[in-house]
Amino acid sequence: MTAAGTLAPAHVVATPAMAERFRVVRQQTEALCTPLVTEDYVVSSMADVSPTKWHLAHTSWFFETFVLAPHNEDYRTVDPKYAFLFNSYYVQAGERHCRAQRGLVTRPTVEQVYEYRAHVDEGVLHLIDRIAGDAEHPAWPLIETGLHHEQQHQELLVTDIKHVFFTNPMRPAYRAASLPAAPEVTQGWKSVAEGLHEVGHADGHEGADFHFDNEAPRHRTFLHGCDLAHRLVTNGEYADFIRDGGYRRPELWLSAGWATVQDARWTAPLYWERHGDAWDEFTVAGVAPLDRHAPVTHVSHYEADAFARWAGMRLPTEYEWEVAARGLPVAGRFVDAGLCHPSADATPGPQQWYGDAWQWTSSAYLAYPGYRPAVGALGEYNGKFMSDQWVLRGASCATPCSHARHTYRNFFPSDARWQFSGIRLARDSR
Repeated sequence: MTAAGTLAPAHVVATPAMAERFRVVRQQTEALCTPLVTEDYVVSSMADVSPTKWHLAHTSWFFETFVLAPHNEDYRTVDPKYAFLFNSYYVQAGERHCRAQRGLVTRPTVEQVYEYRAHVDEGVLHLIDRIAGDAEHPAWPLIETGLHHEQQHQELLVTDIKHVFFTNPMRPAYRAASLPAAPEVTQGWKSVAEGLHEVGHADGHEGADFHFDNEAPRHRTFLHGCDLAHRLVTNGEYADFIRDGGYRRPELWLSAGWATVQDARWTAPLYWERHGDAWDEFTVAGVAPLDRHAPVTHVSHYEADAFARWAGMRLPTEYEWEVAARGLPVAGRFVDAGLCHPSADATPGPQQWYGDAWQWTSSAYLAYPGYRPAVGALGEYNGKFMSDQWVLRGASCATPCSHARHTYRNFFPSDARWQFSGIRLARDSR
């Protein structure tokens, strides 16, 4: 998942509101842990999945390293060894523990990690109080960046624990809630006019001043006329793809995708299980019959591309998505709703642009013209991953609502499936 980048969000307000926002975001992370027991916090089910305990500690390390260490000379860390354990991949910030071995770290304990969070919280809130009268203080944009970074890890916390529970033969539920059935929604199309379009973040545009560095600068791009689907591809439509031999037809797949299908023996999206002629799906509420009208999720870029080819369509570019979504409200099913599962609305018209599922695009994750990464270690977060990744747009049912925005560029490699990633189709104008 993308992470912290820009050090210059515009119009950061140095008031007590920042302290309250800090408290809210930090508390939201801990609230997501409420359904868990201690044993759940320490498991890593694959290299991409970090233990819950690590997410809690890493987000605290971020504030400690990038906010407190340079801007609060009185701050003292709980334990200097935490810098090695909880750094992710900031090479300039020091040595790091092996990502694939995070699940082997039983100490510090979960209780000690919560104590670490409280210690960091005290330090940051003290700093906010001390510099509240200085709107130009360099710590302000770092705190704002840290809050958005933490919201990214809130989403990862949910998707990671879902994978942990899926690998458990008992298939426990993260939240034992009843998931409402999705209504059937008629497909429609939203047109994008041919011509030059401005894309990317610009301060004061479309209501979002904060942005990561990979969302800028704003620039012009030429688009051919096209249409984007009003809604996401459904489970039922994807089941038809499977029934038609989708995973057995090499002509539908990119070469690397076909090789992955063969090597990994994929026959369906992650979390689908066949029982006779029926499918079940593992959800945050446990195993449930597959809802044919809900958006398909947990598919890779390879699978999204193959489905689009099977359907006689294609994936949109990230610029087509951004232009088509312009003017639509940043509204949908986010983690705030508490369900952490995608659905649909009976209302006709464009929907599911935000929330529900991240949407794969056909755009490689590359720098915009004129891109400059943030200075220092934070500049590693986005820029150094601009290779072998694809852009996803929108947000998912595990994304905090206040973290979503029109220009957000998420990115993952071609075979990633454990995130809530789905499919929106595109077609050239006729």
